[in-house]
Amino acid sequence: MNKAGKILSFNPPYAIPGGEILIECENFVMGGIGEYGCFFDGQAARLVGASATRILAIVPENFDTAEVEVYLESGGERSEAKSIVVGKKLADDLHMVANPAVDPNDDSIIVTRSGSRGQQLPITLLRLEKDGFLNEMPADILNPTGVAFDRSGQLFVTARADGEVCRISHDEEVMPYASDLGIATGIAFDKNGVMFVGDRSGTIFRVSNFGDADSFAVLEPSVSAYHMAFGTDEKLYLTSPGLSSFDAVHQIDTDGFDKLFYRGLGRPQGLAFDRQGNLYVAACLQGRHGIIKISPDGERAELFAAGYNIVGLCFTRSGEMIIATNDAVFSLPVRIYGTLLD
Repeated sequence: MNKAGKILSFNPPYAIPGGEILIECENFVMGGIGEYGCFFDGQAARLVGASATRILAIVPENFDTAEVEVYLESGGERSEAKSIVVGKKLADDLHMVANPAVDPNDDSIIVTRSGSRGQQLPITLLRLEKDGFLNEMPADILNPTGVAFDRSGQLFVTARADGEVCRISHDEEVMPYASDLGIATGIAFDKNGVMFVGDRSGTIFRVSNFGDADSFAVLEPSVSAYHMAFGTDEKLYLTSPGLSSFDAVHQIDTDGFDKLFYRGLGRPQGLAFDRQGNLYVAACLQGRHGIIKISPDGERAELFAAGYNIVGLCFTRSGEMIIATNDAVFSLPVRIYGTLLD
């Protein structure tokens, strides 16, 4: 019998480097230190735990392709390889605190160097082009947090230190659009193009086309930010990460009434929907970190992609999931399409 056993499956089937993968296997024999291991395209993975039937492994860095072959070794013998999909790093040296955003005009991706509240950095907004080049945007925004495009392709950014939303034109012209929004963090547009902004101290504002804001809903404050997205049911979904390991995704109807959609997440942050109504949230579920997929009825949740320090995500027109950590963005080819890319 092969001491390396056989790989049966991966949970989850997707990851970014640094994510923790559960490998279901059979007949794996553990010897002494250095006599067994798990390898991703030949790179040794750090093992968190191992038994004859299960292995917890940390995905290494730097792969040439998204489809990575994983195999086990024990006592000089090797198992057959099985493939897993690992995200490719697109850019680093960032400071993301919410979702990135895909520009509907050219499919480039808007990312941030946000900084701590009140910290003025020389460059705070950046555009990641389709060819991988990272362009610094001369637009001067203090603490950019939420970024979103409206239906016409106009970019809007929340500035939490100033409590306002700014409109960005030609990547450099900054025009205040709405103010007096508290600690403005999350931003989302409904199907009619109406803007909604989350003040992390507890208020969701509805902003008119003239920049006038009125209170739409009031929730508990967040320790970091509000993150918002509209679902296929036209309701507003929101996370407000706290200090609990049992936080919720909130669902707010068109009249501003709030109810819990799903509870049981640790520090839920950025969120996005696919066209089937599934919700993807950057969070921790039952001690496992990454992107959590929640069914349209809110009844089922599972770890979809493994990764640590994830703060947000979005989908591209080509079916990629763009995953943002605190300091980097990754592209994960999942063949899933978001709701706002028609």
